[in-house]
Amino acid sequence: MKNLINKAIQKHSETVSLIDKDIVSSASNIILDAIRKNKTIFWCGNGGSASQANHLSGELVGGMYQKKIQPFKSICLNTDSAFITAWSNDDSFNNIFSRQLEALGASGDIVIGLSTSGNSKNIINAAKYCNDNNIKMISLTGFDGGLLKGLSDININISINDTQRIQEMHILIGHIICDIIESDL
Repeated sequence: MKNLINKAIQKHSETVSLIDKDIVSSASNIILDAIRKNKTIFWCGNGGSASQANHLSGELVGGMYQKKIQPFKSICLNTDSAFITAWSNDDSFNNIFSRQLEALGASGDIVIGLSTSGNSKNIINAAKYCNDNNIKMISLTGFDGGLLKGLSDININISINDTQRIQEMHILIGHIICDIIESDL
């Protein structure tokens, strides 16, 4: 058991070094610019990435350290279970996020998509919608970045083949971005 624990901690520590700090900084600047212009930050993901998207969106609304700060306009698209289940049943799961962006998104907004593989069809379709509607797409991916890498304005990729470590880096990167936003504004 101790060997497994040590191995997991060692792999986590090694994976942290894969984070490109310049790309995280660039993503943070784009998000800060949008917030200053009173734009909305949308988040989306599937499975564990959905939980992380929800968590990080909540950090922007509630504040991480300064609970009395002005909340930021942040919406997690994967939390509307009534819409997601109805639309998926009647139309397709592949366009649940792009459909919501049609209803809620506006030029200048930001979408942050978390996809470990970079190949989640519903996030890829959201990225295509963003590209056609002047909405910036920031993606957090793993492995080789998948198709999402090429459809994103900024792609923060953790290029390893280990889902757990990728997701650990995504939540770390998300917290860093939220911390930068809260500290700057």
